[in-house]
Amino acid sequence: MSYPKIQRWTYSVPAALALMAPFDILASLAMDIYLPVVPVMPKALGTSPEVIQLTLSLYMLVFGAGQIVFGPMSDLVGRRPVLLAGTALFATSSLLLAGSSSASLFVVLRLLQAIGASAALVATFATVRDVYAGRPESSTIYGLLGSILSFVPALGPIAGALIADHFGWRAIFLVIGLLSVAALFNAGKRWHETRPNATAKIAVRPILTSFPFWVYTSGFSASMGAFFIFFSTAPRILIGKAGFSGIGFSLVFATVALVMIVTARFARDFIMRWGIAGSLARGMAILLLGAILLTFGELFLQPSLMSFVVPMWVIAIGIALATAVTANGALDAFGNTAGTAVALYFCVESIIVGFAGTVFVLLLGGDSAWPLVGYICVTALTTLSGLWSLRGPA
Repeated sequence: MSYPKIQRWTYSVPAALALMAPFDILASLAMDIYLPVVPVMPKALGTSPEVIQLTLSLYMLVFGAGQIVFGPMSDLVGRRPVLLAGTALFATSSLLLAGSSSASLFVVLRLLQAIGASAALVATFATVRDVYAGRPESSTIYGLLGSILSFVPALGPIAGALIADHFGWRAIFLVIGLLSVAALFNAGKRWHETRPNATAKIAVRPILTSFPFWVYTSGFSASMGAFFIFFSTAPRILIGKAGFSGIGFSLVFATVALVMIVTARFARDFIMRWGIAGSLARGMAILLLGAILLTFGELFLQPSLMSFVVPMWVIAIGIALATAVTANGALDAFGNTAGTAVALYFCVESIIVGFAGTVFVLLLGGDSAWPLVGYICVTALTTLSGLWSLRGPA
């Protein structure tokens, strides 16, 4: 299948990342940056802790569900208008959140913020698919954007705590709003339309019945789910059992994301050598190696840097290698409906990670490495089985 040549997108990879990354960062940052001030917000807004907690859950839900709407919309009207409108809504709601004085208004504005973030993220990844499909640069961009989605939630609460300590909790949303305004103006000047001229009729069924889509989305889910479970269990293991301080935990946590970012930087070289399928297979194998090391640590060592964090560094390499290729593999056949395909790709991943990841933590206990081991074994082996089935005749 041939696609219209993109004429106006001539940015280098660093310039493209500088343009795209803010939308990835802000959408992820808004999820949990105000976690440190959640205990004080019920009194400030005259509501219950349950309502404030609900704003966290609703953001995640609307953020994922909104992609089903904005993916097809970006295929119909274009990436640029969806990105700019979504970012404008995100910026406006963030600034209004800084001045909100009632719980009901706060909840509504959080929902609008999630809708804007969802639109911006879909348009960003659809643009990557439009411009870099079949090009080696795509692996670098996908890998780094995927690493940001994991790295930012690790640092968001730290940034929120620092801002709130010096300027109060409202400043958190003010900072997000001002940063998103800056990103909006930059995109307004530099983000050109990339949607193919001949956009196909919006159809979900061909995507959901595509076996390669499911195999590569499974690999994406295995990778992001591994980080999600690490995120969920690390505080109880490292602080509760290993005795790390809050700052020590934050620094150690950040090293895992750093490994992912460094690996993503060199992913292009690996992919040129092994190909998309080969790189995903090796990424899954590295995840399984990390699970084996976690098992050894759980059985024979006390909770520590060596028993839990070092194996996670290995897993982080597998995560970065896999996420650098899963989008290309899953979306390869859907160039004319890339927005819809991107939306389904993220939505399916969110469902798998949210449901399966939570089940493993609940069943195997959140104060040990067993949920992470179990999740990796099931999802990585499922992905490898799918890759084996995709192999053509020798």
